[in-house]
Amino acid sequence: MTTELRRLRNYINGEFRDAADGRTIDVVNPATGEVYATSPLSGQADVDAAMEAAAAAFPAWRDATPAERQKVLLKIADAFEERAEDLIAAESENTGKPIELTRTEEVPPMVDQIRFFAGAARMLEGKSAGEYMEGLTSIVRREPVGVCAQVAPWNYPMMMAVWKFAPALAAGNTVVLKPSDTTPASTVLIAEIIGSIVPKGVFNVICGDRETGRAMVEHPTPAMASITGSVRAGMQVAESAAKDVKRVHLELGGKAPVVVFEDTDIAKAVEDISVAGFFNAGQDCTAATRVLVHESIHDEFVSALAKAASETKTGRPDDEDVLYGPLNNANQLAQVSGFIDRLPAHAKVEAGGHRVGDKGYFYAPTVVSGLKQDDEIIQNEVFGPVITVQPFRDEEQALEYANGVEYALASSVWTKDHARAMRMSKALDFGCVWINTHIPLVAEMPHGGFKKSGYGKDLSAYGFEDYTRVKHVMTSLG
Repeated sequence: MTTELRRLRNYINGEFRDAADGRTIDVVNPATGEVYATSPLSGQADVDAAMEAAAAAFPAWRDATPAERQKVLLKIADAFEERAEDLIAAESENTGKPIELTRTEEVPPMVDQIRFFAGAARMLEGKSAGEYMEGLTSIVRREPVGVCAQVAPWNYPMMMAVWKFAPALAAGNTVVLKPSDTTPASTVLIAEIIGSIVPKGVFNVICGDRETGRAMVEHPTPAMASITGSVRAGMQVAESAAKDVKRVHLELGGKAPVVVFEDTDIAKAVEDISVAGFFNAGQDCTAATRVLVHESIHDEFVSALAKAASETKTGRPDDEDVLYGPLNNANQLAQVSGFIDRLPAHAKVEAGGHRVGDKGYFYAPTVVSGLKQDDEIIQNEVFGPVITVQPFRDEEQALEYANGVEYALASSVWTKDHARAMRMSKALDFGCVWINTHIPLVAEMPHGGFKKSGYGKDLSAYGFEDYTRVKHVMTSLG
């Protein structure tokens, strides 16, 4: 007996469509390793249609008042709450994430973030009007940029879709959004929900692969391109967008340092850091994956962290006793396994270091010690449930190690010394510095990095910067 595969479709100009040429991609449930759906492999014709729809819808959506756009976004937030169980089911099948954690840790923040941007749209700030030259009055207009081409990643398909569309729509832009080819299901469901609320053409979803994303970025219609993904993908987007001087928003990789000083409560730090490192199978660009510990407590800390790892469970989505599910796809399992297989002789696997089971893409919570600053696993993003630990002798060396990577997204400092925490937060070259915690995010505060972690901010009022443009208007008083 064969089970009929679910058929996912693009959402363009208010209707669901197959790819124009009928091509599809198999979609795999990472918890089982089995195909459960097909998704359109969109080509140029599909991209053209979506961009045409978004461009046609833009003038009316741009001219809607902030209050009108707020009302629409609040309806979207309410609809997300009403359809929460459907979204959770789609996301869990997409990613293999634990159902209960998706219910408590993803849906409430998503709804809150949509509501934040609904309100923030009415609070855009600018310089006051005034006479900066005699006889002339200047005003500043903040306007939407136009059509936005957006590419979301596979680690948080649902939440990253919200981070993309919410500020864009709130600011008055129209959207063409592409989910990852491995996780399209929840985004297609989002299109169904939003499509019943917004005018046709305002929000469009096209599914496909890397070439689909490239066609979106290179298309002449969008005024800006936004991507959350790998450094390689971000560099390609920036290069493509440069050809016609598009705006670009890049949220790329991370290699977050977690700097633990000798006055830290070891038990509390280990508990929090292990969750922040292993949550979502470590598939989080802010994950607490690179721990730097003062040499005086290094051995005790490593022992406690290894014990915490051994007690952390991974498993199927319906198992309520697990912290995380599988890695997202077979390629990602191979990547994580490869980092461990290639460890240098001086490294020591303190816990984990192996696949779990032979069905699905599960990987054990892993702790590795004995590493040097130039080791591959220190310098490159693993994006898996792997935490490395290095000792440091003093504040200066801690900063040298922490800043000594190409990524600069997130970091944390663990100490009871307030002055030291302030010195470290100033010197750490990362877009976020947590103190005695790691990974919490709120809608009111910006998220984004420096260096090869990209540029532009998600969340907060700063999240509007890339989605709006500033115009000076000067008028004569004579």
